[in-house]
Amino acid sequence: MAITDLYFKRRMRERGEYSDVYQYEELPQKFRVQIVHIWKETIKPDLSIVQYNTENLIGSNKSSRTAYETVHKILLKELGLFELPVEHDTFDGHFHKVSNYFLNVGDVELVLTVLELMCKMILLYQNKDIKNHSESEAIEETNIRFKENGIGYQYENGQIIRVDSQLIHAEVVKPALQLLNKPMYKGAQEEFLKAHEHYRHGDYGNVLSECLKAFESTMLTICDNQGWKYDKKSTANTLVNICMDNNLIPDFWQSHFNSLKSLLTSSIATPRNKLGSHGKGNNEKVISEYLASYILHMTASTILFLAKSEQALK
Repeated sequence: MAITDLYFKRRMRERGEYSDVYQYEELPQKFRVQIVHIWKETIKPDLSIVQYNTENLIGSNKSSRTAYETVHKILLKELGLFELPVEHDTFDGHFHKVSNYFLNVGDVELVLTVLELMCKMILLYQNKDIKNHSESEAIEETNIRFKENGIGYQYENGQIIRVDSQLIHAEVVKPALQLLNKPMYKGAQEEFLKAHEHYRHGDYGNVLSECLKAFESTMLTICDNQGWKYDKKSTANTLVNICMDNNLIPDFWQSHFNSLKSLLTSSIATPRNKLGSHGKGNNEKVISEYLASYILHMTASTILFLAKSEQALK
């Protein structure tokens, strides 16, 4: 079911009432209800026992249970509960238990946990005959509902990540994630997604650490693809030099060699070395949210640049 562009939405746009500034501390009831509607349109509540490939979710290859039962069981086990604490639950169905919890739980991280699990389940769902939405449409609508409600999150590459600027996300972060989705970039993808996860939880020291790992892993993958020799213990500075020496950057940019090299190394590697998760000693370094955000986006744009530069070599 497509999103309907109703009169009140058009009037709100005309008055400039859709905010470009995202908030992260509240998931309004309107948004939660819209999400539950997506679930109902995509996977019918508790009607059919089907096969799911749930290896990444529950550790087994196949599970003969409904989608909502799977999510319900995961939540109970991981939260250490026998029953979900829901209000006015007069239904026994797993859909009602999961959706009621999603609609009423106060902790934003728990709400996003349920939503992330359901997004995973939608993409794993295999019975094409009992749903109206396609998987891609359901995820796309979920992300649109985030934006419509001024909530700074998106579901990308298997997890919910925080979004600071929709323009940067659309033009830099999302293309970088799409490039990293190739099997050869698996290590870099995992590290970059970990950086986003740390960022969402406010663990900014580990944001810098994982950004550096993703940056280095991308260059290592390029070196392997191109057959360029390097030491297994090579640091970011060394790997940048190898990429430069092998003309990863077009010839007409060689006059800007020093400034570009400085940009690639200082903007990612140096901040991590100075402020990251090395021994903090007696003088604990405080990493600001805006610095972590800058490094996260700089990492995305640098990875995108390196990958596209390699494509230009071929």
